[in-house]
Amino acid sequence: MEKTLRIIISGGGTGGHIFPAISIANAIKEINQGVEILFVGAEGRMEMEKVPAAGYSIKALPVVGFHRRITAKNLKFPFKLLKSMRLAKNIVKEFNPHVAVGVGGYASGPILKVAQRMGIPTLIQEQNSYAGITNKLLAKKANAICVAYEGMEKYFPKEKIELTGNPIRQGLNNVNSLTIEAHEFFGIPSSSKVILVVGGSLGARTINESILNSIEKFAELSGVTLLWQTGQLYHDSIMQKLAGKDYANIKVFDFINRMDYAYSVANLVVSRAGACTISELCFVAKPVILVPSPNVAEDHQTKNALALVNKNAALMVTDMDAPKRLADEALSLIANEDKQKELGQNISKMALPNADKMIAQRVLELSNLK
Repeated sequence: MEKTLRIIISGGGTGGHIFPAISIANAIKEINQGVEILFVGAEGRMEMEKVPAAGYSIKALPVVGFHRRITAKNLKFPFKLLKSMRLAKNIVKEFNPHVAVGVGGYASGPILKVAQRMGIPTLIQEQNSYAGITNKLLAKKANAICVAYEGMEKYFPKEKIELTGNPIRQGLNNVNSLTIEAHEFFGIPSSSKVILVVGGSLGARTINESILNSIEKFAELSGVTLLWQTGQLYHDSIMQKLAGKDYANIKVFDFINRMDYAYSVANLVVSRAGACTISELCFVAKPVILVPSPNVAEDHQTKNALALVNKNAALMVTDMDAPKRLADEALSLIANEDKQKELGQNISKMALPNADKMIAQRVLELSNLK
C-alpha cells in the first residue's frame, strides 16, 4: 500500500506569500517527516530563489498577473495563462499529490484549478480580509479554506471556513530575548530607540520617498535610529542619493534577512499592510504605522489596516498622505511611549500564533495519510 504523502504548495510573488508557504511546509514535515513537498511558483519571481534556499524543490509556470490599467502587457496574459494551465496539468499528473495547497500569487490559480478537475483535495489559504476573485472562484470546489480574519463568510461557503490566522516566518518566537545581539548585529547603541521601516520584500516607493524626503529630520534626532529596509528595487537609487552623507543613526538595507533581530530592536514599525506582515506584527506585539498600498486588488491592504485601526491596534497613513504626514507621524509616535504601549498591547490581542500547525494538520486530514 502506498504510504508516501505528497503535497503541492502553489503561489508566491512576494515574501508575504512565500514565507507563510514555507512555514506550512515546515509544519507538515514536523508531523510527517517522510512527506514529499513540491512548490510551484511563477517564472522570475522571488519564490524561485527563496524556496530552494529553504530546502524545497520548486517548478515554475509562466503565468503573470492581469493589469487593471490598460497596457500592452495584458495582450500576453491569455497566452501565458493557457500555457500555464497545460504545464500545471503535467506537473500535477506527474507528481500526483494527495493534496494541493494554494497560498495566493499567480501560480495558485492554475495548480488548484487542475487539481480540482482531477479530484484532488484542495486547501486555500486566504491571507487577506478581502478575498480576491481567483480564490472566490476556487472556493466553490475547495475542500477547506483557512482564513486570518473573521467575517469571511461573505466571500466563501461558511461550512468550509476555518479561522487559523496567517502563518508567520520561522524564528519569531523569542524576539524579545535577542535584543542584545540584535543591537550588536545592526551596530545600534543599546540606549537608542529604533524606528523600523519596511515596505515589503520588493520595497514600497511611497514609503521610501516619504522617508528620503524627510531624512534630515531623522538624522538630527538624538537617541533614535532609523533601521530602513528599502527593498531590492529601490536600494541602489536611494544609496546614490545618500552618497557622501554620514548619518550614523540611519542604517539602510535592501533586504533584512534577520527580521527576528529587526523586530527585536524595533520600538516602532512603519510598514505596508500586507496580511502576513500584519500577522507578524500582531505576534511580536509591535506598535505600527500602516501605509496600505493602493496598487493591490480591491484595495485589500486598506481593509487589512482598518481591521487593526478600528480596534485601536495600529495607526494608518494613506499612501496619498504619506509624503506630507508619514515622517511626522513616526517621529511623534516614537516620542510617545504611552501610545506605543497601548498600540502594542492591543495588536497583541489579535495574534493567532499557531496558524502553520493548524493548516498543516488540516492538510494531513484531507490527505487521509496522516
